[in-house]
Amino acid sequence: MPGSMVGVLGGGQLGAMFTGAARRMGYRVAVWDPDSDAPAHRIADQSFSTSFADHDTRERFVDSVQALTLEWENIPVELCQWLEQRRPLRPSSAVLRILQDRLTQKQFLSSCSIPVPDFAEVQSVHQLHHAIKRLGLPLICKTARSGYDGKGQWLIRQSSEVAQFEQILSRPSSGVRWIAEQVVTFVRELSVLVVRSGNGETRVYPVAENRHEHGILRDSVVPASISPSDAEAACELSVRAVAELHGVGIFCIEIFQAQDGRLLINEIAPRPHNSGHYTLDACTVSQFEQQVRVTCGLPLGEVRLLSPAVMVNLLGDEVTVVLSGEGSRETFSTQGASVHLYGKRVIRPGRKMGHVTFTAPEREIAVASAQQFLSRVQNPPSAVPSPS
Repeated sequence: MPGSMVGVLGGGQLGAMFTGAARRMGYRVAVWDPDSDAPAHRIADQSFSTSFADHDTRERFVDSVQALTLEWENIPVELCQWLEQRRPLRPSSAVLRILQDRLTQKQFLSSCSIPVPDFAEVQSVHQLHHAIKRLGLPLICKTARSGYDGKGQWLIRQSSEVAQFEQILSRPSSGVRWIAEQVVTFVRELSVLVVRSGNGETRVYPVAENRHEHGILRDSVVPASISPSDAEAACELSVRAVAELHGVGIFCIEIFQAQDGRLLINEIAPRPHNSGHYTLDACTVSQFEQQVRVTCGLPLGEVRLLSPAVMVNLLGDEVTVVLSGEGSRETFSTQGASVHLYGKRVIRPGRKMGHVTFTAPEREIAVASAQQFLSRVQNPPSAVPSPS
């Protein structure tokens, strides 16, 4: 019940937004993230910044909390197994074991007859050639574990590019498992947030339409520009996937809508997702409040969309445009704009530093405001030299 201490593994922007939602609901929060500069540490009631392998910390951490969750899927499964023997953990280590490995995830979904892009395991040059023969080119190769925002991916467009990837596979010290996937010619990329409680109760948010640049999410538009029947099919597919996992928690299902109309699951994230940030400003209950609810065994909240919305990520130096005097005034004076900055001290190219959500009575108005803003942050006016 509110007043209890809830633990979150991971203290990045997702952990920080979860912490904010939990504290607003009357909970105290303990954050464990080895990065002492992680944003959630600064707002947590208790903070642990040692390695996830530290046995003393895990004892102190689990003793301080009554329920547990996580902010991303690359938490060590062994740690999660140990923790869930002592406290409720949502999602479970069994779900995490499947979803944190892209190859295992695709094999699981395929075994459940859930549509995914054609794929193959690649751990050797021989397997690579077999995958090319079966799947054809272009082919995208991804590390089975870790990797995000376009990292850990290798696109082979034509035969002349195969030799470069062969060298990577031939390195004796690599020890990396790869999954090769057929490149899907898609009409659009979609995502669906599904919340599922311990008793199987489910809530499904409206379908979002996503646009990526260089493997990084650029913006998300809600509702997606798809037919009602396609939206219903995307939601049904997403609910089915989470049910097959026996998943408890909040899940983001990323979907390709192929040119022939098929819906193919690209990946499932067992946590809140960047494409779901619009829920903070455009829904009655945000994805982070839902995470608190399902972690603590509270009734799930409604998922009503209050208005159309567009979420735009602030990447790298783009955040400086929002923080500058004129840029700040212009952004905060834009009707329907809500600014969220993550408190990261180090700016790196492509790093998510924050986001801005634009809401409006009509989808087209929100899209126009977002496009105007994006044009400004991507092409800031040049500094005018001072007169000598």
